Amino acid sequence: MSNVISTPSADQKVELLEEQVKVGVRQVDRARVVVETQVETRQHAVETWLDHEEVQVERVPVGMVIEAVPPIREENGVVIVPVVEERLVMRTELVLKEELRIVRTVHKQLVRQEVPLRSEHATIRREEIPASPETVRGE
Repeated sequence: MSNVISTPSADQKVELLEEQVKVGVRQVDRARVVVETQVETRQHAVETWLDHEEVQVERVPVGMVIEAVPPIREENGVVIVPVVEERLVMRTELVLKEELRIVRTVHKQLVRQEVPLRSEHATIRREEIPASPETVRGE
């Protein structure tokens, strides 16, 4: 028996196999979050002090001759508004005909009223999504 060793010729090719890996990312929904809101309305009592102002006007006759129109003034919380007229006498003169005395009175009153107040409440729950066969295989 003879051993024959053959050498490959130049036109012979040896094919080798090669594996390649491809890595990628894709989005897979596993769960979802559901947010529900509810509005609750409740009555709430509100109270506050309200001011109510009244004005009284008193006419006070004066009948005094003056040289110039007096200014509006305030004395002891009373506003005094002078009212003048011109009279023809041999000359023109100013006569303080009357004064208007204005007194303000403030009344306080406690007022209560029911007003609606709204508040919002949120409920959050997680819902699992069953895995699809593709996800289990790792595709």
